[in-house]
Amino acid sequence: MSRPKVFIARRIPDEGLNAIAAACEVDVWPERLPPPAVELRKRVKDCDGLVSLLTDRVDAALLEAAPRLKVVSNFAVGFNNVDVPACTARGVAVGNTPGVLTDATADIAVTLLLAASRRLGESATDAKEGRWITWEPLGWLGQDLGGRTLGIVGMGRIGFATAKRLHRGWGMRVLYTARSDKPDADKELGARRVDLDTLLAESDFVSLHADLNPTTKGLFGQEQFRKMKRTAVFVNTSRGPLVDQVALAAALREGSIFAAGLDVTDPEPLPPEHELFKLSNCVIAPHIASATVATRGAMARLSANNLLAGVKGDPLPHWVNPEVAANQRK
Repeated sequence: MSRPKVFIARRIPDEGLNAIAAACEVDVWPERLPPPAVELRKRVKDCDGLVSLLTDRVDAALLEAAPRLKVVSNFAVGFNNVDVPACTARGVAVGNTPGVLTDATADIAVTLLLAASRRLGESATDAKEGRWITWEPLGWLGQDLGGRTLGIVGMGRIGFATAKRLHRGWGMRVLYTARSDKPDADKELGARRVDLDTLLAESDFVSLHADLNPTTKGLFGQEQFRKMKRTAVFVNTSRGPLVDQVALAAALREGSIFAAGLDVTDPEPLPPEHELFKLSNCVIAPHIASATVATRGAMARLSANNLLAGVKGDPLPHWVNPEVAANQRK
């Protein structure tokens, strides 16, 4: 009996790759950059399974080119790159890797908040480039964290983990937005659910953790930045398109807010000539929130488990579209 054919759109950690290779005929894209759309369609045309990344567009054109495809295992929590309805209509199961990124992403949110607040990137660059000439009473003054107010926009798992670190570590008061009250946050952190305008007006630090969907795209623009304190620090570890980057750059340049820390941008990678890179009060990381050995290994294992279940026509451990079960390809 022939083994299922699988295409993996980038090399993933061995914890997942070895498990897939033990059960399937595997083709792994060897380059650092993602496969072009034409090449991706070519590689999956005879495949039973696909391990995709956020940079790989899984759309109707790809699905039409891959009539045998049973499962798309996305190596990510998000799945904005996948046309889920199109997959469901064709009986293709879609999986993702939820839960394992929470702590690593919260750590990066706090790291960026600290770096932006204390002007770490700017001062380190100045030191490296010879602008550190003496200890100065007014040199590189940043913002204090202790006892200040933190606003969490989107109190999900990552938002809660971020708030917990900053509340317990620095005694921060926590405000949050969410579709409903979060009893755990209210009880454990003394947090209070408020509307976005209230959060922006009262928070010293604003950390963005909302999902990307048609209602949240461009959630932060000129109006939102103008409602924040001039001493406020803005952090985004969620998705780049949630933020109008032209408005953010203007707010940073004009001093409407104090600083920003970003792990996500739009597009990714952000062109090196982009204005945000030129602003000393903006710290930008290249989407490294999940970049720990343990986290990426766990993502690989979840991806493999979803992939291996899907190629057999079994329920996925982590469905994106469980409704496909009724017409799942076997």
